[in-house]
Amino acid sequence: MKVLIKGAGDLASGIGCRLHRCGFSVVMTDIAIPTTVRRTVAFSRAVYENTALVEDVEGVLCHNAEDIQAALIKDKVAVIVDETCEIRTIWKPDVVVDSILAKVNLGTSITDADIVIGVGPGFTAGNDCHVVVETKRGHNLGRCIWEGSAFPNTGVPGVIGGYDKERIIRATADGIFKGAVTIGTVVEKGQLVGYSGTEPVYALVGGVVRGLLQDGVPVHFGMKSGDIDPRGVVESCYTVSDKASAIGGGVLEAILNSKKKRIS
Repeated sequence: MKVLIKGAGDLASGIGCRLHRCGFSVVMTDIAIPTTVRRTVAFSRAVYENTALVEDVEGVLCHNAEDIQAALIKDKVAVIVDETCEIRTIWKPDVVVDSILAKVNLGTSITDADIVIGVGPGFTAGNDCHVVVETKRGHNLGRCIWEGSAFPNTGVPGVIGGYDKERIIRATADGIFKGAVTIGTVVEKGQLVGYSGTEPVYALVGGVVRGLLQDGVPVHFGMKSGDIDPRGVVESCYTVSDKASAIGGGVLEAILNSKKKRIS
């Protein structure tokens, strides 16, 4: 089956890895300047590095349908810059997964493919997609919702290591982001981690820098620019997260269950 995943951030990449390993042909779209912070586990990195290895799965940057076909033949995940998802009408996927995680639907329709899956809040199963996959941490993370919507966006990150909003690195001014540390660096509370233009950005909690924007990304005040994991496990910076794995499992279930229902 052909699966088109809208978005190529870390959670979308967790979905992509799981589906690729299960034998699906996977194409992922992203914007020209990705804003993924967990870049070490995101296929969006291929947009500016041409390739991106997420665990044992390689993604390659493609520019057209011919490039996509070549990548899939080589058993790669195909990544293409396509903000409005024009490739859908050319490639004609069996499944569309909207994992942009914009908290609102930016244009996905239930008629986009035989199976359309909305990831997180902003979608309603039976209306703009066939099934929604829950993204909120907790008991229902990764659960398939066949009627209704995911839990509404609260604006507060999930608790990790006893911290929620403190673990997010946010831009302190409008400007161009530049990191002062790299992903995998262990930092202390109050340590300089980057700049928003000329304004410094400091860590609000100690731990390992799990995510950080690439240098040169335009940011605005308050924009998420990085992520600190207070648990301090450096190895976790280079593997798909528990959350991404759970969501990937939910998407896989949604696809296979949809096929089962149609066969029966």
